[in-house]
Amino acid sequence: MKILVLNGPNLNMLGIREPDIYGKDTYDDLVALIRKHCESSGIEVQFKQSNSEGTLVDYIQQAFFDKVDGIVINPGAYTHTSVALLDALKAVQIPAVEVHISKVDEREPFRQISYVSYYAQKTITGKGFQGYLEAVDFLKEYTA
Repeated sequence: MKILVLNGPNLNMLGIREPDIYGKDTYDDLVALIRKHCESSGIEVQFKQSNSEGTLVDYIQQAFFDKVDGIVINPGAYTHTSVALLDALKAVQIPAVEVHISKVDEREPFRQISYVSYYAQKTITGKGFQGYLEAVDFLKEYTA
């Protein structure tokens, strides 16, 4: 099994950005945690992060050609604005799980909108880094 973990804008600033919301662990800590979890499950994993919407669309499209079996995506702020990410996911038809570190449903009203959720097979919020592991496990079962 091959999974793409895709992170959007500002997630490269984990540990620095609003640690009261996102915690003090870094993006590198997140990658290490997921990599270890995937290795123990025999899952091939690749990581991509970008602050650019177009680059994220390119990564989703490339996942199709790379024969990725599932996508774990935290679109960051593009969650609430990007029809382009939604359309890219719909185009490639790869199972996807949307993940948010924080409890977006308890935050500002504009964060209640998620375009990605119109495609995602599951959305996981408010579980911190563990939400990514839950997403990987879900995709493993979903695609079996």
